[in-house]
Amino acid sequence: MGLPSPVLRAARVSSPTVMLNDRETVGLTVDARSGEPGEWAMGHARPTFERRQLGLVLRRLREHAGKTQQSAADALGKVRSRVVQLEDGTATASQEDLEKLLDYYSVVGDERATALELGAQARRRQQRRIHVDNLPDAYRRFADLEASAVEINVYDTGVIPGLLQSPGYLQALFAEAEGIWWAAADAQGEDRWVYRTDRQARILRDGDRRIMRFVVTEDALRANMGAPEIMREQLNHLLGLLDKLPDLNIRVMRADAYGNPLRGYGLTILGFGERGAPIGYSSPVLGPSTYYDGEPETTAMLRAFYRLWETALSREESRRLIQQIAKE
Repeated sequence: MGLPSPVLRAARVSSPTVMLNDRETVGLTVDARSGEPGEWAMGHARPTFERRQLGLVLRRLREHAGKTQQSAADALGKVRSRVVQLEDGTATASQEDLEKLLDYYSVVGDERATALELGAQARRRQQRRIHVDNLPDAYRRFADLEASAVEINVYDTGVIPGLLQSPGYLQALFAEAEGIWWAAADAQGEDRWVYRTDRQARILRDGDRRIMRFVVTEDALRANMGAPEIMREQLNHLLGLLDKLPDLNIRVMRADAYGNPLRGYGLTILGFGERGAPIGYSSPVLGPSTYYDGEPETTAMLRAFYRLWETALSREESRRLIQQIAKE
């Protein structure tokens, strides 16, 4: 079975389509009449990574301030389409315009400094394929990028991916890290919890039609996380998500499977359909977030992910294995 297509087509790699779930083919863009995957619209202005980050931050700040795109445009003395372009990442703002928007949204302190630095990075675009986010609150920008994707591909080894974690599992995961990666009773503990649960609420909604693919390792399903009842909660949570979301596809990589090019690693690849090329993400335990938007890197990451996809159990086989482990 060949590599799935559309996100790879955006990276200029041709491949046949495959069966992804109980619907038909998978893809970032699908023609509603033919069901065939679409191509990345090369005629559209390609947003750079820096412009995407700035645009998503500006959209979040505007919405948090309760402002409309039209009122933001009026504050700039420009047409609404200019604000749309800024938020879509197909244009960038001068420092003067960016400061006007931040004033209008009442943004101050570290959040304002971060937005201004993102604006400076967007204006001095360099030909890089790897992007390291050293600015404060990097997790917020990852969540913005993830929420804007039309296709989400995730592989984690030894742990249930964050979007799929049940409340009890998440609490147990945080408890294991407390006093190691952050101080006990750290003031940011509540922020971590809210961040994770908000991510889930933004993505795992009824009627959300984005494509979501997760490859979960068998050892993550059998891990001793917290207590046996927590793991049963987590396994039943996975089964409930599969029932609730037809476009969610979870596949399990058996412990005895051969041919895993990502053994010991984890990655996320986000697809954006006609709005841009895919972006790969590497989540570190320590250090800054690292993103990849170069064609060689994202193509290699996608090949590795789809090798796992073909090797892992099917959606229905994975469901049966999860049910079996939950009963053990």
